[in-house]
Amino acid sequence: MLSIGVDIGGTKVAAGVVDPMGTVIHKVLQPTPSYSPEAVEDAICAAVEELGRTDPVVAVGIGAAGWVDTNQAIVRFSPHLAWRNEPLKERLQQRLPYPVLVDNDANAAAWAEFRFGAGRNARVMVMITLGTGIGGALVINGSLFRGRYGMAGEFGHMQVVPEGHWCPCGNRGCWEQYASGNSLVRDARSLLSTGSPQAAGLLDFVGDHDINALRGPDITAAAMAGNATAIELIGDVGTWLGRGMADLAAALDPDLFVVGGGVSAAGEMLRGPAEQAFQRTLTGRGFREYAGITLAAFGNEAGLIGAADLALHSIEQPPGVARGFWPRRRRKRIRGGFRGLVDARRSVG
Repeated sequence: MLSIGVDIGGTKVAAGVVDPMGTVIHKVLQPTPSYSPEAVEDAICAAVEELGRTDPVVAVGIGAAGWVDTNQAIVRFSPHLAWRNEPLKERLQQRLPYPVLVDNDANAAAWAEFRFGAGRNARVMVMITLGTGIGGALVINGSLFRGRYGMAGEFGHMQVVPEGHWCPCGNRGCWEQYASGNSLVRDARSLLSTGSPQAAGLLDFVGDHDINALRGPDITAAAMAGNATAIELIGDVGTWLGRGMADLAAALDPDLFVVGGGVSAAGEMLRGPAEQAFQRTLTGRGFREYAGITLAAFGNEAGLIGAADLALHSIEQPPGVARGFWPRRRRKRIRGGFRGLVDARRSVG
């Protein structure tokens, strides 16, 4: 069976047809029309309708850049989009001829990496997605951890610099203001505006040499071409990333961090400084194991792959029945009542 996954970020809507093994068969990409919820819904429906004309799909999964409630139906808030208590699942279900599942975009990306990618053998996996902001998700013993109200994993809004940069969430000093695509572009433009010779050559990677036209992919391209300033800017993001992950490790003690999102395209130029900062600032360093830090296997496609796979499995097991992906054998035991629940727990532990 095939399903469609839609990944909605602050700058783009990516949709694709995905098979049960996590392979993307067809894909469409367009800018995110963030000026209204209706425009975003139109973009989603247009992408799904286009893909549905060529492939026999059975479900649609939405990975939304926002805080999704525990019933996986309402986007309570999105710092980078216009969603405020948006009943996204209901609105899309009225317009699309397929079952629809809605989840946080980082949850979807984490699920893809756990099921098919870099996190397949992890017991406690933390997903960090670096895009417009920072998304986060947690997979524990094979299940996505969503929290009591469905909003766990918003690591990007931990305060790391008191009274620091303003964040779209309404607070100041959030982690994503120092380790994200937005922070990378902000710092690069700030440096360029000073006229510093240190920034010479960076604008050569922007078509019209306009500071305001500079984007994250331009900086990554410059770094890959050997531009020292771009490499340093990405390294700064990596350093902030590692410091934040050290704080998360103190709270969660994971065995693996998986780093994805658009900024992760910088590869080792990002991961290396992150690992150095992580090991330098981790509490108890030298007397404990270090969590692994790896780049996502699916890059920017992780969100749509995970959303599609979650939607496919939700046909058999709707959201709210159980959390995470439970094999059919274990679900049957739980349906057997209290004795089945005891048997299932014994089979897990």
